Amino acid sequence: MTKNIQPLAEVFGHLVEDRSPKANRYRSGRLCPFNNKVPNCTKDKAKNPLGVCSIFHDGVPTITCPIRFREDWLITDDAASFFFGDGTAWSSLTEVRLNDANGKSAGNIDVVLVAYDDNGNIFDFGALEIQAVYISGNVRDPFEYYMKNPKAHAQMDWSTQPNYPRPDYLSSSRKRLAPQLLYKGGILHSWHKKTAVALNKSFFETLPPLKTVSKSKADISWLIYDLHLVKEEGQERFTLTKTDEVFTEFEPALISITTSSPGNIDDFIKLLQEKLDEQLETPPNNKIIEKPF
Repeated sequence: MTKNIQPLAEVFGHLVEDRSPKANRYRSGRLCPFNNKVPNCTKDKAKNPLGVCSIFHDGVPTITCPIRFREDWLITDDAASFFFGDGTAWSSLTEVRLNDANGKSAGNIDVVLVAYDDNGNIFDFGALEIQAVYISGNVRDPFEYYMKNPKAHAQMDWSTQPNYPRPDYLSSSRKRLAPQLLYKGGILHSWHKKTAVALNKSFFETLPPLKTVSKSKADISWLIYDLHLVKEEGQERFTLTKTDEVFTEFEPALISITTSSPGNIDDFIKLLQEKLDEQLETPPNNKIIEKPF
């Protein structure tokens, strides 16, 4: 893979090298082209948004903003084909609160797809969760530096800077994906409703092996996407493309993702012994404690 000396793949929906009038307008207006709830980017801070849609890792773009998955709403079409039969009338609702039996929030569902009849009455629904990737390191610093002069800084060498940003797949699965499936997914599963999970190919490849089933038996559809470079009217851009779809049952998938693979117990005992030896070898505190007579 090619090593990029700067980490930014897309800023405000466009390649950092894109000098087209459209790209310049999106950068100057801090706009989002991917169906955000408002025209502007609102990531991190509404007044000073972190307009990074994806970063490079080993030369491959990795999506770090969940809104990036909304390009042309392809994810809803793919989820609907899993939830509903052909010819079903459906619509989508975003950021829908899900409560538990005690009326407490289990979190918001990113997108709920609802199927309705000729009278507009809902008769089925499914939940679509979008899983972008957490970043380790600092991505705002290179973003702010780039935005000061996009033309001059498009090929900046950021490789020597501290906290170079990288995708943190482990935290993304343990701190985001697993809790989402455990809490929200658990409620939906108890209602016998299906869940679709949209995520980056590079993220999915870091998950433990999942036992697959046929589409008809599945509780979860893993919608796997990548960013492919295309050229339109002489201008290059990344486009969201589904590369695979994996079907699993709920409980086996949850167990696979939340169960750690145990290491060697002898290695752990060795670590404990080293720490104990260090503790025993540490000289006592030389502070003098006066004893009362």
